[in-house]
Amino acid sequence: MRRAAKIATWVALGAFTIAFIYPFIWLLSASFKPRSEVFDNRIIPETFTLENYIRVWHEAPLGLWMANTLLVTVLAAVAVTITSAMVAWGFAYFRFPGRNFLFGIVLATMMLPGAVTMIPVFLIWNSLGAVGTLTPLWAQNLFGSAFYIFLLRQFFMGLPREPFEAAKIDGANNWKIFTRIALPLCKPAVVVTLLFEFQAAWTDLMRPLIYLRDSSTFTVPRGLKALLDQFGFGGEWHWEIVMTASVITTIPMIILFFLGQKHFIRGIATTGSKG
Repeated sequence: MRRAAKIATWVALGAFTIAFIYPFIWLLSASFKPRSEVFDNRIIPETFTLENYIRVWHEAPLGLWMANTLLVTVLAAVAVTITSAMVAWGFAYFRFPGRNFLFGIVLATMMLPGAVTMIPVFLIWNSLGAVGTLTPLWAQNLFGSAFYIFLLRQFFMGLPREPFEAAKIDGANNWKIFTRIALPLCKPAVVVTLLFEFQAAWTDLMRPLIYLRDSSTFTVPRGLKALLDQFGFGGEWHWEIVMTASVITTIPMIILFFLGQKHFIRGIATTGSKG
């Protein structure tokens, strides 16, 4: 009976795995097909070709778009991780009047839809002359994120205070306690924050659509939208080019997850037990 249950569990997990990875397998397969066979729904291409991967680099400045996206993504991930960790540490370690009330206000900001602040934020960046540049895509993260503040605070709350008090007796200031003790102890949460924001910034389309004007400043999602407009809907219907560009821009996210999956899984698994 126990063996049958185990087999059923593995079969169910296998079925769910196939369901989740099938869209990417289909996309990968379509990128190796000629135009006439893109939508034939064959996993193994009847006509295998590498021409799409050669042509896509000539049809669009994909390298420049990926460089722009990498710059924005790294700056956004690092900025939001540092600032959110600092705020989370303040709420977790320091005792001051109104702490819980202020933290509640921070959490309440997660209830605001992005559309509510979209126009005011655009007007601010427009008045600063930053529209048309990459700055608005990452600089907003300098003010932290309510979700990441909550996530990191959970970890900080689970740390014993004795090492921090001992470090303070030895003459360490609050900044040294934060950077040399608290952050290293919360490495899984920091890695999770970096991975989450890296993925969010890499795949963000809304802000590039709002702020970017010239193709030389396009990020990957904005560039894929331009390719879709050119070769897809209302265009020349070269879907193989769009599929190939999508595969090329998806692979970095897959590699990143595999590199950080140990910390990612550990961070997610232990978040609920902190605090």
